[in-house]
Amino acid sequence: MPKSSFYNEELYPSPMRHTWNEFQRNHIALAGLWCLGFFVLLVLLGPWLLPFGPLDQNTEAILLPPAWDANGDVSHLFGTDGIGRDLLTRVVHGCQITFGASLFLVLLAMLIGCSIGAYAGMSRGLRASIINHLLDAIMAIPTLLIAIIIVAILGTGLMNSMWAITLALIPQFIHHTRDMVRREYKKEYVTAARLDGASELRIFFHSILPNMIEMLVVQATMALSVAILDISALGFLSLGAQSPSPELGAMLSDALETAYVAPWSISLPGAAIFLMVLSINLVGDGLRTALKNRLSQ
Repeated sequence: MPKSSFYNEELYPSPMRHTWNEFQRNHIALAGLWCLGFFVLLVLLGPWLLPFGPLDQNTEAILLPPAWDANGDVSHLFGTDGIGRDLLTRVVHGCQITFGASLFLVLLAMLIGCSIGAYAGMSRGLRASIINHLLDAIMAIPTLLIAIIIVAILGTGLMNSMWAITLALIPQFIHHTRDMVRREYKKEYVTAARLDGASELRIFFHSILPNMIEMLVVQATMALSVAILDISALGFLSLGAQSPSPELGAMLSDALETAYVAPWSISLPGAAIFLMVLSINLVGDGLRTALKNRLSQ
């Protein structure tokens, strides 16, 4: 069935389409999106394409340099570590652990934080005041410090560090969701829905939430980069994933002993963390700029 002649999607794009059009104009953010897409494919397909396992050892190829070095071997493209494990394999599996765990805990923190933030934003009186003061106190503490305190209570390990970072990220989502709900709650379309007899739950899901999704996506991208850094930092401090796990932070910690004689053992996992965080931040900044441009128009 043909579309009405009174509507032209190119002249009057949907809000999501308009945001995407604005995002595409930012070539740096678009490059970050391509880089992020590469890491997603690497996480999904990489472990199935590599000939070695992350824990496989080769005592005849200890501290083997990368393939482009005169003493390198093409079978170990990026060299090996101090006990003969293939670095490329371990970094790919490390990206899978670090990126996958970060994505899961950010989604969990966003779900819990948005639920509590929506309740706080639509509450009034003493309950809202208590939540506001608690948030102000918690938001003053860096997420990594909160995570370290929680890990000290729960114990070390990847799962405990994931729970700790999830609990540390929840207040950020509560804070942003509460502010967005309060801002939207004052607008005329919400007032009209209330006068029409809609319940608070229906107002949130049918009126407020659709106008918050884009900002929540931006906040989630920023939280994802923080989660990657925090998981890597806890692994580096031996508070998160433990050796011989191929988590990127734990790999950096293990490579410190051989950093001077085998710099490739520390540069590759460090470069993976840097590129992941950089690409996510570029995408997040691009989305925020695109959303700001759309709203200004």
